[in-house]
Amino acid sequence: MPLPVPGRITLPPIRSVRAGCWLLNYKPSGAPLVSYDGTLRVESHSDGRTASGDLYQRPVIFLPIPIPTPFPVLQGQPVLTHDLPLKPILLAGPNPASGIPILARSRYRYYIRVTALPEYFYLGNSFGLTFQLYRFTAPNSWALDSTLTAQMTRMTAPAGYPSPSDYAEGDVKNAANTVVGRLTMGWLSSYFRRCSIEIDTVSGSERPTNSGIGHTWATVMDAIGWQTAVNLSDTNVAEPSGNSWSDAEMHAAMLARRAVVNLDNEWRYHILAVKNIDSTPRGIMYDASGTDSNNVPREGVGISSHWIIDPGWGTVSGQRFGTAAAPYFRTAVHELGHAMGLYHNFADHGFMCTSDVIASAGTPATPFPNNIQWSFHPDNLKQLRHYPDPFVRPGSVAFGGASTGTPSITPTDLEAEVFGLAVEVTPLLGEVPLGAPVRVGVALVNRGEQPIRVPATLSLKSDFVSGSVADPAGSVRSFRTMVHCIEDRPFRVLQPGERLEDSMTLLRGAEGALFGVPGIHDVRVEVHWEIDGMVAHAAGSTTVMVTAAVDARHAEAAHKVLATPDLHLVLALGGDHLDEGLAALDAALGSAVLRPHFAAVAAKRLARRFLKRKPDAKAAAALLEHDVVMSDAERDRLASLIDDAGGAATKDLAKALKGKAKPATLARAK
Repeated sequence: MPLPVPGRITLPPIRSVRAGCWLLNYKPSGAPLVSYDGTLRVESHSDGRTASGDLYQRPVIFLPIPIPTPFPVLQGQPVLTHDLPLKPILLAGPNPASGIPILARSRYRYYIRVTALPEYFYLGNSFGLTFQLYRFTAPNSWALDSTLTAQMTRMTAPAGYPSPSDYAEGDVKNAANTVVGRLTMGWLSSYFRRCSIEIDTVSGSERPTNSGIGHTWATVMDAIGWQTAVNLSDTNVAEPSGNSWSDAEMHAAMLARRAVVNLDNEWRYHILAVKNIDSTPRGIMYDASGTDSNNVPREGVGISSHWIIDPGWGTVSGQRFGTAAAPYFRTAVHELGHAMGLYHNFADHGFMCTSDVIASAGTPATPFPNNIQWSFHPDNLKQLRHYPDPFVRPGSVAFGGASTGTPSITPTDLEAEVFGLAVEVTPLLGEVPLGAPVRVGVALVNRGEQPIRVPATLSLKSDFVSGSVADPAGSVRSFRTMVHCIEDRPFRVLQPGERLEDSMTLLRGAEGALFGVPGIHDVRVEVHWEIDGMVAHAAGSTTVMVTAAVDARHAEAAHKVLATPDLHLVLALGGDHLDEGLAALDAALGSAVLRPHFAAVAAKRLARRFLKRKPDAKAAAALLEHDVVMSDAERDRLASLIDDAGGAATKDLAKALKGKAKPATLARAK
C-alpha cells in the first residue's frame, strides 16, 4: 500500500451528473409490493442542468401457492384451482440493456419535477437531489403529492447498464427528514426519449422525408434529443371518392393502414400524405384531442402534396406542394410537433410558427423558403424534453386535455388583459334537454379606440380558443379544439367597434361529457394569443339550463349519448367508421326530444362523402324537414357542402336549408 506523500493534499474526484436518460426505480418504505419504474431526463446547457422524470407503477400478479403432496381433501371433495391460496408477485422492472423503456400508459403515476441537483460539477462520490412528486389524477390532471430529497451515492451498476460508472442509489427523505423510500438511477442513453414515425402515402403523393437542403427526420429529432426510427410504409393507400380527403377519411385510413402497434410498447406517430385535404391547404393533425375515445389516439397527421402554393410565397410560388421539398417537409415537422403536444409559437420562425407567417416575412434578399428557421423555439425544446410523458406520447392525454401549467416546467407565462377587448358568449338556446349538445355564439369585440391584432378565427378548429363548463355542483370540465392546426391567416387587425364572430357546438371535453346533469351550467370561453412576447387573454361566459329527461325514451337516448365518447368524434369528424358513435347518434335521432339537436350533425355527415360513399343529399334533406337546432357554423358548412356536391339531389337539401337562417324555436317536448 503506497504511503501518502508528505505535504500533498489529495482532492476528491470532480464529477457531474451525466446528461441524457437515466433509468429510475423508486420503492416507498413499508410497501414491499409497491415499486415505481421510469426515466429521469437530464439536460445539460449553458445555465447548468434541467431535469425531469416520470414514474409508472410496476405490475403485481397473483400466483397459486403450490399444493403439498399428499394434499387432504375437504369433505371428500378435491380442491379446485380457484380454492387455492394466492401469492402476490412483484414483476421485474425494465431491462436496462433494452435502452430507454416504454411503459404502459395505464401504469402512469407520477411526474418528477427536479428542483435541485448539481448544475455543473460536484466533489466526491455523492450528490444531492431534490424533487417534487406530482401524482397523475384521472383523467388528465396532476396534484403535488410531496417534496422529497435524496443523497445519491455512486456505485457500480448492476449488469445490463451501458455505463457501469454512471449509477447511484440513495435513501429518499421527506420534509421531516424521515426516510420514506429508496431511489436508484442508472444512465441509459444520450437521448431523452424514443419514438417511431410511420409514413404512408397515396399513389402520386411524395413522402415528406427531407428538406432537400440537408434536413431530415434524423437531424430534426436528434436536435430535440429523441431517438427516432422512421418507417417508410405503404405508398398505395386507396383514395376516397375524390382526391381530397376529409378529416374522417384520414382518421379511418390511419386506423386501417398503420402498422400493428401497441402504444404501451412503442411511441408511434403516423403521417399520411394525400393529394388534397378538405379542411386546410397544407397539413393538419386531425385527431388532435383523441378525447377519451378508445379508437383515436393522438397520433394522426395529414399533409397535402397537391396544394398549389399561393402567389407571393417566394421562390416556390405556383409550385405543387409535394415538389417543394423544404416547405413540404417543414409542414410535416410542424404537424408532428402538434402530435407531440406543442401549440403554435410565433416568437420566431421555427417549426411551430405557421407557413403563411414565415412566407409573408420573406424579403427579396431572403425569400421564402430560404427564411425558414430549421429548429424548435427554446421553449418548445424544453417542453419536448421535459413535459410529462402523457403530454407528448401518442395515445395518452388529449391535445389541450390537461393543464400544461401544472405540473410546471417553466415560469408562469406573462398573461396580459387587452384593454378594450371583450369576449361575448351567447347561447343559441337558453334551455337544452339532457343529452343535447350546447351551441354558443362567440364574438370578439374591440370596444377600445385603437386597432388590435387578434386571432383571425374563433373556431374550435383553431388553437386560440378553449374553455370550461362548470356544472351545478361546481365540477369543472375543460374543452378545446378537436381538429387542430388550420394554418391560414392566423391573425387579423380588429378595428375599433369591429366584431369577429363564430359559433361552436359543445358536447364533450377531455374529462368527459360537459353537460351530464340537469341544472344551470356556466360556460366560459377563453381566447389566448401572443402579442410582443406576452400572452394576451380575453374571456367571456354565459349560462345554459339543462333540463331533465321527460320520458323513458329520452332518458335512454341521453344515457347513450353521454356514455359514448366516439359520438363527439362523429360530431367533429363525421365519417362512417366510428360504430359506437354512430349508434349513439341513431339513438339520439330516435328520441323526439333529442332529434332536433342532432339532426344537423347527422345531415352534415350524410351530405359529405366518405371513402367510396357518395354524398347523400336526399337523406340529409330529410333530416332538416322539421325543426332543427343549428349554429351559424353548421349552417355555413351545410351550404358549402351543397356547393361542393352539386347535382339535382342537392336542390332538396338547399330547399330544406332555406328558411333556417335563424335558430328554430322548439316547443318543450311533452
